[in-house]
Amino acid sequence: MRVSSIRNSRTHRGRSLASLLLTSAIAVSAGATVMFGHPGSAAADPVEDCTATTGAVVAVDFGHWGGGVVRGCDAHPTTGLNLLHNAGFTTAGTEHDGLAFICRLGSSTFGNGVQYPTPAEEPCVNTPQATAYWSFWIAEPGQQTWSYSQFGAGSQQPKPGEVEAWVYGGTDIGGTSGAPSFTPDSVRAKNTAGPSPSSSASPSASASASPTAPATGDPAAAAAWLAGQLVGGDHMENGAFEGPDLPRTSFTALALAAAGTQDPALRKVVTFLQAHTDRFVFPDGPGTEPDSRAAALLALVAESTGGNPRSFGGRDLLADLNDHVCTAQGENGKCTAAGDFHGAASPWVQAYGVIALARGGVTPPAAALSRFDVLQCADGGIAGSMIVAGGFCESDPSSTSLTVLALRKAGGHGEFVQRAAEQLGTSQQADGSYVPYVGASGDTGSTAAAAQALRATGQDAKQATAKAWLSTRQNKDGGFAPDEGAPDSDVPSTEQAILALTGTDLSTVSHHPGGTTPPTSKPARSPDLTKGSSYLTDPAHLLGGHYYEAFPDSGFADFGLTVDGAYALAATGTDDAALRRIVDFLDQQGKDGNDRTVNDWTGIGTEYAGGGALGKEALLAEIVGRDPRNFGGHDLIAALDAAVCARRDDALGCDAAGNYTWATSVFSQALGVMAQLRAGDTANAAAPIAYLRGLQASNGSWPSLIPATGDADVDSTAMAVMALSLVPGEEAAQAVDQGLAWLAGQQETDGGFPGAAGDSTNSAALAVQGMTLRQPTYAAQIAKAVEFLADRQNADGGFDVASSGQQGSDVRASTQALGGVTGISFGTLKRDLGTTPPNPSPSPSQSPSPSPSQSPSPSPSASQSPSPSPSASQSPSPSPSGSTSPSLSSSSPASTSASVPVTSSATQLPPGTSPVDGTAGPSDPDLAWTGTDVLGLVGPALLLTAAGGAVLVATRRRSAVNGRHR
Repeated sequence: MRVSSIRNSRTHRGRSLASLLLTSAIAVSAGATVMFGHPGSAAADPVEDCTATTGAVVAVDFGHWGGGVVRGCDAHPTTGLNLLHNAGFTTAGTEHDGLAFICRLGSSTFGNGVQYPTPAEEPCVNTPQATAYWSFWIAEPGQQTWSYSQFGAGSQQPKPGEVEAWVYGGTDIGGTSGAPSFTPDSVRAKNTAGPSPSSSASPSASASASPTAPATGDPAAAAAWLAGQLVGGDHMENGAFEGPDLPRTSFTALALAAAGTQDPALRKVVTFLQAHTDRFVFPDGPGTEPDSRAAALLALVAESTGGNPRSFGGRDLLADLNDHVCTAQGENGKCTAAGDFHGAASPWVQAYGVIALARGGVTPPAAALSRFDVLQCADGGIAGSMIVAGGFCESDPSSTSLTVLALRKAGGHGEFVQRAAEQLGTSQQADGSYVPYVGASGDTGSTAAAAQALRATGQDAKQATAKAWLSTRQNKDGGFAPDEGAPDSDVPSTEQAILALTGTDLSTVSHHPGGTTPPTSKPARSPDLTKGSSYLTDPAHLLGGHYYEAFPDSGFADFGLTVDGAYALAATGTDDAALRRIVDFLDQQGKDGNDRTVNDWTGIGTEYAGGGALGKEALLAEIVGRDPRNFGGHDLIAALDAAVCARRDDALGCDAAGNYTWATSVFSQALGVMAQLRAGDTANAAAPIAYLRGLQASNGSWPSLIPATGDADVDSTAMAVMALSLVPGEEAAQAVDQGLAWLAGQQETDGGFPGAAGDSTNSAALAVQGMTLRQPTYAAQIAKAVEFLADRQNADGGFDVASSGQQGSDVRASTQALGGVTGISFGTLKRDLGTTPPNPSPSPSQSPSPSPSQSPSPSPSASQSPSPSPSASQSPSPSPSGSTSPSLSSSSPASTSASVPVTSSATQLPPGTSPVDGTAGPSDPDLAWTGTDVLGLVGPALLLTAAGGAVLVATRRRSAVNGRHR
């Protein structure tokens, strides 16, 4: 049986049971070889084979059942578990944890070999209660008191002359109670003679020929060997328990990323980890505390392979770490001391967490960083366990190396890092290796870890010596052996060696395994784009083929909604003729039934010019291939430049420098930014970009309104990330990633997203556009949202406002859904109408209205106002139910179905198709409300239209301050 690792320490039911698990993060990461005796039978080494300086003694107290202390010896111990077995004890695990948890212990010298507790006392199905379990204690050579082991039995490496003890009863993670009633000295070996010739050797002592390898090592061969150890090609297992070894699988992913030569295998491993994230992060089931080691390792995998740690396998792994830092010793039974990541069983896990947060753009909590102050020993190295102040401190090369990498990545710990690096340098053996403890032989895991830190701290000569020693541990099969006593290739040792030989480490490894992996999820159903377009272009809705009305029979154009319709038609590519009619009407300053043009809506040339409206119109010109500097009779980009606020000015609707005039929502701000950037106006867009980025909350979201009210809005966040995706640089990319992670986390179980109207069609569509910016990461969420939208489409092609409430097709919701489901960002949407001559100049519309035979649209009422009440308790997204579009069940022309394939991308889409891909984002955030909020506020003002558009513009600008303006 090939055993490369054992499950790391776990936590359960309010306390850490690290002392009872077969392995901890130390063993898994450092590459310790874990060998097993049979749990049901063991041949004990004679006690005289252990001395004060060789072998180790273990003592088991059966006093709970009326017995005494039984002592045994292992002359060549490799782990605490082997010590138990080779000393003559038998063990049994639980059904929940398998052999990874020692639930029963037995000895032939007590109770005829019966294992205790008996099934009547403890069924050993789940992890036992903290008041009654086998606790694990150690006393190192010369130590006169017991220390509660911070490692599992499979990872605890006994030192020559060490004594270990197992006591049945209750204690906590700090070992403040339940310690052995006998002293270490009372059971320690006293004889000084060497082991007798009859002593049984540990399994790891049986050696074959020394491995050979090229002097420099071959990481590609090592990666090939490592990939060959994958079970089913996508995960690691071991003999300790059934099923995947997720910690081991995570380290394998990191090693394969470092090598960069096994991309097919790496893609499969990452996909497997994404599919098993919840199982790994919540080993004790849903609703429990997240496992900090799991969250950290998975975050590192995401960060190292081009993924998103804020949405990996559906989890925000950085939040799982950052939000679960201990505030006091013993907290929830998972904290050795304040500052620990909950359940951190070793300094390794603490370091993983710090590196993961720092790589993800999150400043690690000060308490988590300060925790290392206690872990630093007098010589500058880092302890091998999570000691508390005043505890015994012995430097461990692996802990020291990882801590150096973690604090260098976090920054601001120069003196601390220097001391640790110096200790690492001085503790190197003459042959270049590192030993895990005094008296041990050179160890591949320790040496590889040290080599990584030596490189990071500029100790090049020592790093070269360490790498040269490592090369001698590589076998002909490509794998690496752990130490001279275990010559066979070993997975943990090979993983660490690959990182060292490739000159990288957990803080720097980065390799995207390629974008050829298809989405893991595709929607089972998707909306019919052709039917949806027919609904939008129906003459009953699109009056004269030019605009949508704000109110039935009013002749009053809703220019914002009209542009939304144009965006949707451009995204679907299903009706270029209809799209051209709308564009020409706007470009040629066509008039609605009240002699108003698009310029009356934008307020261009007046003190009420709105940046959001200007940006929305300019963006449409850019999308269809027109010149935004000469559209609608104006230079829209110059007007946008003039609309950038220099400072706060309430008279101009300016919140602060960089805000656009009268842009009172994130939607409006994002529209202006996209329009300027697409026009190449980067210098003038700098301030608006900075202002938009400044609105992002620490959780990654954006608010709805400007000034920000502290809310978090799906629609606005989707718009903001679409805008910032056009901005070059790492900071903008990080803001996009954080926004998308938050966005994905808002998805409802039915695939929808929350909006003002409930489970909103608008919000789901915008979310699809946003998440498609990182389509490989969010393929599953996108598929669910597309299915949600498909379920909202009606027989006439239109879409419901939401999954609940009043049903029936709504024009506003339909423009959002139809454009959004394509997944094309407003920042990249392109439907060039070419050089085809425009339609004849439109004459003023005579306010056509639906035929009397058609279903009348509801008359406007307060409940249908497009501008929601600015109550802080309301969702900032305006309720699409405010649409005044007619709801018709007839007159939709028959059409050929065109569904949405989620496979490839295109900037110009053939009729009837519109793929969702990772290159673009969704429909216009303004699709719901840019520039139309006034309409719900000025019903009475319609009577004033004869007085001219300026009155309406002024009313809108004043009203927009208190409502949502897109």
